[in-house]
Amino acid sequence: MIGYLEGKLLKKEDEGIVVLANQVGYVVLLPVFVMETLKNKSIGDQVSLNIYYHQTERQPKPVLIGFNLEAEKEFFQYFISVEAIGPLKAIKALNMPVRDIARAIESKDIQKLKTLKGVGERTAQKIVATLRGKMDKFALIRKEETGKETLLEDFVKQVYDVLVSQLGHKAIDAKRMINDAMKRNSCISNPEELFDEVYRGEKNQ
Repeated sequence: MIGYLEGKLLKKEDEGIVVLANQVGYVVLLPVFVMETLKNKSIGDQVSLNIYYHQTERQPKPVLIGFNLEAEKEFFQYFISVEAIGPLKAIKALNMPVRDIARAIESKDIQKLKTLKGVGERTAQKIVATLRGKMDKFALIRKEETGKETLLEDFVKQVYDVLVSQLGHKAIDAKRMINDAMKRNSCISNPEELFDEVYRGEKNQ
């Protein structure tokens, strides 16, 4: 099974790309929001993608689906858990950043969810019913990818690492978000409480 792929951009197609890695060309399907981030890439440029590998009895041909961030792949796995949304439908539906979709789910914004390709009123309601309450983490995703740093406190470090390495925040922004959250609520004592407070603060910005 393939979980990560790094290589040269060999070809751009309508719904994905071909990545040349170790002399093998891998066809990788990309949701619209991921494809947008690669529009400035030229043939021969280096690319790296987190891969969701899909193969079932009904879909025996392996399908590789690419994401910039590990958290985007995790969101995708949540998204396809919704009734009547399979991986191939999800690829076409995700035409806006995960951050925006997650916020729409948490705020029960049915109208915004209906702007996803192929998603009508009933499916939008199913998405909210299935996923609401699980999206706080994904609502904090940023488009920019960054490096990693460390902090001393154990549970603060856990949240910091997720914000930076999985959700794509700059180190300085992650520190600010955590510091602001701790100022608003000095009783925070575990990662879950800190994530909740960070999300509440960012949601209001």
